[in-house]
Amino acid sequence: MYVEIRGMLNQKYSISTIARKLNISRNTVYKYIRKSPEEMAEWTASTMTRSKKLDIHKELILHWLREFPDLTAAQVQDWLKEKYPEFKVGESTVRSYVRCLREDFQIPKESSTRDYQAVPDPPMGEQIQADFGFKTVKNRFGKPVKLVFIVFVLAHSRYKYVEYQNRPFTTKDVISAHRNAFKEFGGVSKEILYDQDRLIVVSENEGDILLTEEFQQFVNEIKFEVKLCRKADPESKRKVENAVKFIKNNFINNRIFHNIDSWNEQSQKWLKRTGNGKIHNGTKRRPADVFLLEKQHMRQVNSLNHIHKNSITRSVRKDNTILYLSNRYSVPLGTFQKYPEVLYYVTDDNKLVIYVQESGEILATHCISPDKGKLIQNRSHQRDRSKGIKELIEVVSEHFTNKSQATKYLNELRNRYPRYIRDQLSLIKKCIELGSLEVIDEALALCMERQLFSANDFQDVVSLFKRQRQVNSTNASDQQIDTDYNDIAELTLTDTEANQRPLEDYYTIMESTK
Repeated sequence: MYVEIRGMLNQKYSISTIARKLNISRNTVYKYIRKSPEEMAEWTASTMTRSKKLDIHKELILHWLREFPDLTAAQVQDWLKEKYPEFKVGESTVRSYVRCLREDFQIPKESSTRDYQAVPDPPMGEQIQADFGFKTVKNRFGKPVKLVFIVFVLAHSRYKYVEYQNRPFTTKDVISAHRNAFKEFGGVSKEILYDQDRLIVVSENEGDILLTEEFQQFVNEIKFEVKLCRKADPESKRKVENAVKFIKNNFINNRIFHNIDSWNEQSQKWLKRTGNGKIHNGTKRRPADVFLLEKQHMRQVNSLNHIHKNSITRSVRKDNTILYLSNRYSVPLGTFQKYPEVLYYVTDDNKLVIYVQESGEILATHCISPDKGKLIQNRSHQRDRSKGIKELIEVVSEHFTNKSQATKYLNELRNRYPRYIRDQLSLIKKCIELGSLEVIDEALALCMERQLFSANDFQDVVSLFKRQRQVNSTNASDQQIDTDYNDIAELTLTDTEANQRPLEDYYTIMESTK
């Protein structure tokens, strides 16, 4: 090896090229080129006579290698640790020793190969294969974005459907993608082949497959057979595996990510143009052409009839909007609580239609805005802030004798204090509760006459009239006291008699205190 390295250096090969061609590390190359021919000769001679740490187990290792030619150096190290727990040896030492033994005793490493058998395509409408894929792309700022996608492939025609997300899939997302795929395929196949993904499968359970609760409900609704790949056997779903690889290499690679909506739109166009429009290497036919025949064999699902074929799932935000192409589009108030997720699609006349997946109820229709960062909102989706104010004005005005005048006054308050009208009405209502009908009527008349359009002014006027009435009442009481005193003075002691409370009143008081 030393001679080979020196020869390649003389031919102006780089260190990296030498390491790659000789299948060694660059550090090993550097170690060799630092030695002169004399030093290398001495070192080689010393290695011929020097004992190695693993020589004490040489025969055992040779026995293992001859019995199990595909044994790895890592397994050799583990077996040595298992047999001799106190024996310490490095991984690189074992790897180098095993390599030397294979070379010296002509024990090539055998790798077990799998024998493949060609399997005929299933009948039309028999099987759909589904699988997930992951790929990191870059956005327009050069930052990485991890995309997750789910692919559905009709096993006979190789017709494909794919959906992307820039967040991990949930079981609800998976179910929604299934519905969209069935809508695209024109129905559902007899069976669907899956990998053992945790969003779908809990356990294979020796053939009695246990599905997640949500997905089991979906299977019961649509009624199709679930078939799983065996563990460590991805070849059984080779068609969808090839589709995932094809999508990564042909569509995703070197494509710039802007947003998930435009990405899904580009994907749909790519499927039509290339994914399903290009001649398949295996079948030598265009999947789109074969699909026209296979579509007739798909079983129709009535609950999918209301789902548009290009629908995409969207989460409803707390402010009752959904995001589409960097804009917010409104849905009716209460949608967030009632329908956390909705579907949408774009019509030919560039309108965004948002609807409920289960029932097909259309929640909103918007004209798509060419701008970015805008809120597109229907008036019917806004909270009717006037609702309740009219009723409140009606209720408050009922307490006045002149209801029409009161309504006029309260509406003027609403015009002057639109933001604080509830506070204004609340204060007037408080005045009504604490004052008499005569007082509030007089206060209303004075406020209208003097144009005192404020609840605080109304409160001050009510307080003024109440004080005046108290003063008048006090003066009247003083006059009555003087009159009574004069009358009493004219009476003799014998003419006076104290008022007596009926005896029954005392019995009532005593009973109530027990």
